[in-house]
Parts: sequence; C-alpha cells; structure tokens
Amino acid sequence: MIQELSVKDFAIISSLHIQFKEGMTVLTGETGAGKSIIIDAMSLLVGGRGSIDFIRDGTDKCRIEGAFYVKQPMTKMKNYLQEYGIEVTDDLIILQREIFRSGRNICRINGQLVNTKVLREVGRQLVDIHGQNEHQELMDAAFHLSLLDKFNGEEISSVLNDYQKTYDRYRELKEKIDKYQTHEKEFVQRMDMLQFQRDEIVSANLQIGEEAELQSERQRLANFQRIVQALTTSYNVLEGDEDQILNLLGIAMNEMETIEALDEVYEESSGLIKNAYFTLQEAAGTISGLIDTLELDESRLNEVEARLDLIRQLKRKYGESVEEVLTYAETIDQELELNGHQTLNLEELNAELNQAKTMLIQLADQLTDVRKRTAIELENNILEQLQGLYMDKTVFKVVFEEDAISFNRTGRDKVEFYISTNVGESLKPLVKVASGGELSRMMLALKTIFSQSQAITSIIFDEVDTGVSGRVAQAIAEKIHQIGKNSQVLCISHLPQVAAVADTQYFIEKHIVDERTETTVRELAHDERTEEIARMLSGSEITELTLKHAQELLQLAHE
Repeated sequence: MIQELSVKDFAIISSLHIQFKEGMTVLTGETGAGKSIIIDAMSLLVGGRGSIDFIRDGTDKCRIEGAFYVKQPMTKMKNYLQEYGIEVTDDLIILQREIFRSGRNICRINGQLVNTKVLREVGRQLVDIHGQNEHQELMDAAFHLSLLDKFNGEEISSVLNDYQKTYDRYRELKEKIDKYQTHEKEFVQRMDMLQFQRDEIVSANLQIGEEAELQSERQRLANFQRIVQALTTSYNVLEGDEDQILNLLGIAMNEMETIEALDEVYEESSGLIKNAYFTLQEAAGTISGLIDTLELDESRLNEVEARLDLIRQLKRKYGESVEEVLTYAETIDQELELNGHQTLNLEELNAELNQAKTMLIQLADQLTDVRKRTAIELENNILEQLQGLYMDKTVFKVVFEEDAISFNRTGRDKVEFYISTNVGESLKPLVKVASGGELSRMMLALKTIFSQSQAITSIIFDEVDTGVSGRVAQAIAEKIHQIGKNSQVLCISHLPQVAAVADTQYFIEKHIVDERTETTVRELAHDERTEEIARMLSGSEITELTLKHAQELLQLAHE
C-alpha cells in the first residue's frame, strides 16, 4: 500500500504531502479542484509517460515521491529489484521521479537511479490505476484476451511461457529458411562469384616477398646491355693491358717497398698503396666473375613481366598488397565453408521447423484448453459480482472464435466478451451494446475479482462511477469498499454514496495565493465529512434535510 505521497511543483500543485491509510480512501472536491491531477502525479510516479507540461509555471522541475509498504509475499518484485542491485529493507519501497524543463528525466527506487522501464515494471506491481481509459480498453475486443489470462494468471502464464519460447524458436527457424529460399538465386550467384575469386587467387600461387624479387630481376634483365658494358669497361680499366691501373699500381707498390724501411712516413704511404692494390685486385676478380655469369635470356624477361602483370591485376581486384590478397582469400574460404554447411543443413532446419510446429500446435491446444476452463470460471464470477450491482438479469459469455488457426505470440485464440442485459435478448458483443453505466459496473466486477487473486497493493479508481446514480451508485460504493478489504483503495468520486462508505475522506480544494492557483488536500473529520457529503447531495446550498441525509448515509455505511 502507498503510505505517503509528496508532490512538488506539479501542475497547479505547489507543494503537497498526503499520508494514506489502509482500506478505502475517497478524494472529493469541486470539479477542477485538482483531484485528477493527484492521480496524474501518481501515474507519473509509477512509470507513466512524462511531459514538461506537468511542470508548474515559473519552476525548473517537478518532483514526485511515494513510499510504499510491501506486504508479504512479494517475492517476484523483490527478485526483480535485486537484479538491479536494489535492496528492500523493512518492506518499504520508495519511488522518486523528477522531470526537468530541459526534458531530463530522473527516476529512483530506494535512492538508486533506474530507467523508466524498471520504474514502470515495479510500479505496475504496486499500483493499479483504473480510469476512464480502461472503459475504452474494455470496448476493445483485443483487450479481452489479456483480461481472461489475468484472471488465471499463474496457470496460464506457465503454459503461455512455454508456448512463447516455442513460438519464438519456430519464427526464428522459419525466417531463416524463408530468407534463404527468397534469396537463393542471389545466394547461389554470390557463392559462384566467391568460388571463382578463390580459384583465381589460389591458381596464382602467390608468395610473400615474390613481387619485390621479380621487380629486382626485371630491373637486371631490362638493363642487360648497359650492365655488360659497365662491367667490361671497369674490368679492362682495372686489369687489362700493361698501362692499366693494377699494373701501374703494382709498379708503385714495388718502388715504395724499396724505401719503406728508411722512414715511417714512407712505410705508411707504402701500406696505403698496398691496401689500394689488393682492394682493386679483389674488385677486378669480382667483376670478372660477374661477367662470366652474364647471359641474356629474353624469354625470362617476358615471363617476369607477365608474372608482375598478374600480381598487379589481383591487387587491383582484391587488395593493396599480396598480403591483403591472401587475407581476402582466407575470408572467402570462411564464407564458403559457412554457407556450405548452411546448405547442407537446410534439410535439418526444415526437420527442426516441423518439429517446432508440432510442439507449437500441442502447446496452443493446451493453452486453449486452459483458457476455456478459465472462461467458464470467469463467467460465473462476473455474473456473481453483477448480481450485487443490479445486473442480475445479465448473461455474460466469453466467446472463442472458431477455426482460429493463425498463430501469434499470445497463442491462436481470439476471444470476445458477449453480453445480454435484458431477458429475452440474444448475446451480442459487449463493445456494441453496453452503456456507460454498464461498462463501469462490468469493469468494477472485474476489479473485484482480480483484487482477490492479485498482489497489487493499491488500486486507484478515477471517477469510475460516472453515469450511474441511485441504488446502482450505492451498489458500486459497496463494491469498491469490498475491494478495499483486499487491497488499499483510493477513489476519486462525485457520488455521495461512494464518499460515505470510505474509511477515510480527503477534501481537495484550490486557492489563490499571491495571484497563483494552488491545490491543497486535507483529511476531513466526521463533522466535516457530513457537510461535504451534504454538499455533494445538494450542491452549493446545504439544508437541514441534506445534512440529515448525509448523516444517514454515513450511519448506514458505518453499520
């Protein structure tokens, strides 16, 4: 149950703090005083859609905070909170939400930052806000299946969970097969292209470092004549006729040897000449060997050019270097191997798909059986509740659409609520024949049933008694009070019958303070409740008779 609610700078609320009690609490006041604004604040606190329009004029942000006492057991919600590292101590959960004019949205649970999804998931287990929008949902046949499932939540949820796992697997397999078959032509073309590319690269037998060696070889072959001429001329200069360098240098070396013992200077010069002589002699031998190995092979030059041209073509297609071309070839191998396995496994996938479909049909049948059993129980419970709401002649039926063979994530069942409110009339869709007052009572009957089986700690009714009066209004009041025995109930109402049966009554009014409208809330004492209910009975003028009538309503409610 919600214990406290604090609202700051929200719409026309400057600052508000309310402490709620167990049982049934009614919020009353003039139209426009701000009753629904308090419900809007509560909705925002439990994960509703936020907007900067909620922020009070002249302020930068609005802030809502609520303290909730969690009755045992709430294991599912506590486990959910623990997944996000949020501890629950003393069975107390504190929700906080701030909306800034910049659009920033800050949510906290027990002081820890969370996103709105987590806040909404926790909030829906704490508070059930029922307003006119749920009448609209009841008028949507697509909503009826979820109501049916909610009635027998534990058993249906177990079967539905197994069904949805199988359904998701079935859809995954079917999409994979459909995708392959739809794009089979493109797939085959790509496989052929990859195979051609792979064969082209493999047949080239590329080697790392090969290109540099070929370029060097081509350089030598293309300049053969110049190399021969340079080597021959150099050799002849070094070691040829008697007038060549080595001959002349040998004479100089011999002459210096005759005087090198006479002075260190001569000895040093003689050594230099000797070193030069032997170095040049070695160079002449090397050049001579190179000349002997030279052989012009014009066909080899053509081979080298052709090989280099092949490498250039492969690089242009598949990479900037031989290394990149080879890496691309490895990528092709991986894709070919993967898709080869997929092709081979297509039959296995089809077999698995058929197996999943068989399981899906079995679980869908099981889900339908559980829902049909649940539908009978729901029909009986709703008829029992409607008897106390002066709809005892009503016939209510959960109708299953025949031949529903299409599967979706909720099963293959399509259900719709049918109703007959008058004796002798045939059953017709609820969405087509129910009046506003009948819808209010129908939804109230559902809430009464669900409050007995669900662990929602607080239920909020926002003017659900619209469109009724007299004894029906009294019946609705008693039904809401009955719900308050299982869950805390907060109710906004304009009906004096509803206000009279409440355990606690708050009066909401607005004032002008410093030329600004502000909403305030205060708990009414017994005498004040009498006056407020009298006002609800008669309007602005309260008479002695309306006061007695209000006292009578309170006395009857007490009894």
